[in-house]
Amino acid sequence: MNAKTPNKMAVMPVSKLLINMGTPMILSMILQAVYNIADSAFVANMKDTGADAANALTLVFPAQMLMVAFGIGTGVGMNALVSKSLGQKDSEKAGKAAGNAFFLAGVMSVIFIIFALIGVRPYVMSQASSETSALTLEMSVSYLKICCLCSSGIMIFSIAEKLLQAAGNSLYSTIAQIAGAVVNIILDPIMIYGLLGCPELGVKGAAFATVIGQIVSAGSGLFFHFRINKEIKNSLSYLRPDMKIIKEIYQIGFPAIIAQALMSFMTYGLNILLVKISVPMQTAYGMYYKIQQFVLFAAFGLRDAITPVIAFSHGAGNKSRIRDGIKFGLLYAGTIAAECTAGTFAHIFSMTGETETLFINAMHVISLSFLFAGLNIAFQGIYQALDGGIESLVISLLRQLMIIFPLILLFIHIAEKNPDQKWLVWSAFPITEFLTAIIGAILLKRIYKNKISDLNNHILPEPVQA
Repeated sequence: MNAKTPNKMAVMPVSKLLINMGTPMILSMILQAVYNIADSAFVANMKDTGADAANALTLVFPAQMLMVAFGIGTGVGMNALVSKSLGQKDSEKAGKAAGNAFFLAGVMSVIFIIFALIGVRPYVMSQASSETSALTLEMSVSYLKICCLCSSGIMIFSIAEKLLQAAGNSLYSTIAQIAGAVVNIILDPIMIYGLLGCPELGVKGAAFATVIGQIVSAGSGLFFHFRINKEIKNSLSYLRPDMKIIKEIYQIGFPAIIAQALMSFMTYGLNILLVKISVPMQTAYGMYYKIQQFVLFAAFGLRDAITPVIAFSHGAGNKSRIRDGIKFGLLYAGTIAAECTAGTFAHIFSMTGETETLFINAMHVISLSFLFAGLNIAFQGIYQALDGGIESLVISLLRQLMIIFPLILLFIHIAEKNPDQKWLVWSAFPITEFLTAIIGAILLKRIYKNKISDLNNHILPEPVQA
């Protein structure tokens, strides 16, 4: 970067910087949710087998989220380390962090290839019941094997995306995301239904469209990183694993992986529990979960802006910008909201009967949790920026394990005795988010006292915008 052009991470007002960086990230994450929904909508409308296909995607979704968890979690740790290193003017360390993150992406891809060969079928069967059709199970296995064998696309993109965000170039990460999403959405109907001379591949076509889109995003992200991220040094030697760098990445990244993986484990656990009530209950939750991503992914996008902004200021020792990052991050996260028409989405997914009713109930009840969920996700971005990986993990454990599952088990017990009260199961979600937000505020107060108050005597001069 030209010495006459100051880094916007250091000079732009924080309120504006979060909007500047957060808007493309939010659009990127929402787009990710769009093509998850597109996959489900296209397969749900397959002639004669749409209901089986929709349930198949519900069963594979937790494993897909686990892949994303490893990629994004590693990227989050690398993002915080790169942003902090750039704030400290250490471009070589930033380059080593980037190189080691790409090495880790390769290792994770190999792990999921092994899972594709030996673990996919047992995983799918573990979520089945006597009501689950053999066709649903075979569709699940076929779809997930393709996604795992080609997992390198999502892994590499996760690193390239976070590198662009770490250097304040989130617009380019969004462009890369859009490129993959557009390719995926265009290929979905062509490969699923057999259009334009392509053979009719059904659910396999949805899987191929997904991984091709991920590969396009990865290639675009790499291109932009090497062309735009001039502050970050690139060298083949940085791909050599450095255990000190890897340890620093995973001091933040491992809790982030666990936090993301808990989303996968929660959905997997709920698939197992909800199928005990009925297959329509399981399918309704799977479809709802993809819809709620519009809101939650928007919060994740804002979180991904909060982390590098605060981490950069932390590395520079600038207390006032850290304080502004926390204040405006929580303010913006708390105002993220979305209005969805449940009936419209039910028709998009071709739902009927009990599945449609349960889906609409889920939309109405669980959506009450969005305000508190946005705050909880913002808390995690703040913690990660301030080397508070453990605090971030605590929030995830509360939201997706320690509070939610006891409540779900309680309400399932009630629903089994009173089938007309199945909707009560959904109320576990807003209760969980509210309780977690209270604990999150307490943790924020503690981490601020421990990590930021000590900067009182180390405040750098406020940067003057040119």
